[in-house]
Amino acid sequence: MHLAYPAVLSALLFCTGVYGVLARRNAILVLMSVELMLNAVNLNLVAFDVWLSRTAEETLHSGQALTLFTIAIAAAEIGIGLAIVLAVYRNRGTSDIDKLRDTAEGRGSGTDGDAPAAEKAEATA
Repeated sequence: MHLAYPAVLSALLFCTGVYGVLARRNAILVLMSVELMLNAVNLNLVAFDVWLSRTAEETLHSGQALTLFTIAIAAAEIGIGLAIVLAVYRNRGTSDIDKLRDTAEGRGSGTDGDAPAAEKAEATA
């Protein structure tokens, strides 16, 4: 098999993952898109390892070993990421990234986030 086939497939998978990270608003879908990008990189690592092992006299299979490390790191990343998303969903009631960013910016600004509460307290007093 030619090297172009897995390289093109990997490029398509990576572009799909980038689109998912940039366009999606749900945190779980963003994590899935990151996993898709990591799998595209793994596909490239294995394809180039096989291609280079045909030309080299000694086969170290370093691309396949690096792929195993990448899979292990990706599994840890998705486990921690899902734990964070579940904790945020329990506290805020949503996993929408834009809403989470807006609430963080509103709370972090100090006077802007407290201004409506201060006006409400003055109106009732």
